[in-house]
Amino acid sequence: MSKVNESMSLANPAPPFLDAQQKIASAIGAIGLLILFLASFNVSSVSTSTFLSVSLLLMSVGVVWYSARAYLTKKPGIKNDGVWFSSISSRGVIAWIAGIIITGFYVLLYWYPSLLGLGQDGAANMGLVGFFDPLSQFIKGKPASQWFVYGTLYTIAILIFGLKFIWKYRHNKYQVLRTLSVMFFQTAFAFLIPEILEGLNEPLGAAWFGTDAKNMWPLDYDFFHAWHLDNLRNGGSLGMFMLIWGLLLILVISPLLTYFYGKRWYCSWVCGCGGLAETAGDPFRQLSDKSLRAWKVERWMIHSVLVFVFVMTALVLFQYFTDQSSFLGIPIYPVQKWYGFFIGAAFSGVVGVGFYPIMGSRVWCRFGCPMAALLGIQQKFFSRFRITTNGGQCISCGNCSTYCEMGIDVRAYAQKGQNIVRASCVGCGICAAVCPRGVLRLEGGSADISSKTDQLRTIHITEDQVQVFS
Repeated sequence: MSKVNESMSLANPAPPFLDAQQKIASAIGAIGLLILFLASFNVSSVSTSTFLSVSLLLMSVGVVWYSARAYLTKKPGIKNDGVWFSSISSRGVIAWIAGIIITGFYVLLYWYPSLLGLGQDGAANMGLVGFFDPLSQFIKGKPASQWFVYGTLYTIAILIFGLKFIWKYRHNKYQVLRTLSVMFFQTAFAFLIPEILEGLNEPLGAAWFGTDAKNMWPLDYDFFHAWHLDNLRNGGSLGMFMLIWGLLLILVISPLLTYFYGKRWYCSWVCGCGGLAETAGDPFRQLSDKSLRAWKVERWMIHSVLVFVFVMTALVLFQYFTDQSSFLGIPIYPVQKWYGFFIGAAFSGVVGVGFYPIMGSRVWCRFGCPMAALLGIQQKFFSRFRITTNGGQCISCGNCSTYCEMGIDVRAYAQKGQNIVRASCVGCGICAAVCPRGVLRLEGGSADISSKTDQLRTIHITEDQVQVFS
């Protein structure tokens, strides 16, 4: 006799989220994570290069196998089944636990690396950092640092969750291509190239490229700091090339690409922060606040950070060319430290990733990234890029707004037939991908047409008036 479902819901109230193979895959990934956890506490029996390989392999196999069962066993198309029923993706208990663990890891990484095992004053690494020494020795011939550990885990996360993302959106060529792009740029330019160059020659590595060879000012806020400019100027022909290249990126290349393609060329195709948000952060994109209040807070915060980085950069350049430690009574060095602590570490790292399960995957991009703010201004006023809408086809399902990770109420634009020219839009295209009616399209329009002109599309006519929604 079959079991009677007592729920009055027409839909299945308890969908089978996991099959047997997904449970096995989850267990395999958990074992890999357990080895990593044990190594953090200096358990000697697992603190070997073999167990490091086994740990990373098991975590990767677990995620890939789980993802294959979740998406490749079904027809192509968006699959957000049970997203509001799962504890991890709906701010449940598991989400809060995950957020606390990730945030705690970032706090240790930035401010207490010795607790992760980083050797002090020439001492050998231990714990989690020491666990990665064999891999670091293989890549650059030096012991690991906390940033090497972070870079390795960060890159692996983008690769394995990137594959998961590709399988989920495999019917959409745009999503596949941009995910492959962020996977490539993270692996090559953000991780391998800087680490290899550091191993070949310290000044040619860390001093010139920092931690990410594709970053530019203002995201790379220390580009104009004295130590960096000195290393570039004293680095021979290669140093001068990197200095000129960095200036061209800021003044010429980035504005041109933003003019033609919008900020998506960087935020959705190149940036590692955006890459992690799009791949590992995909299950949390629906958590972004779409309220008008959140939008107001977002605009004040992100533009305040942009002003802060402009002021800081002006001060450090003033100090560099005049050799003075203050300007109009403002001490310059503390300003650098404040920015590095509050924005470069606490906001971009701790909050930016640790709050994925609580506030969505683009917290840093929405509220704090100066690069996103600068490109957003260019996109809104000087770019051909826009998301066009066909309001007559909109059925107000709300998928576009729900899954917009930048907190844009896309449905409100679609219902009015307004083109979306928002500074915050990163052009990820998910709103168009999840639309069942093909209402939204990512296109390049005429740059001399303002957003208000684009919005004079929907006209509501009553008996005695014509109301234009602008």
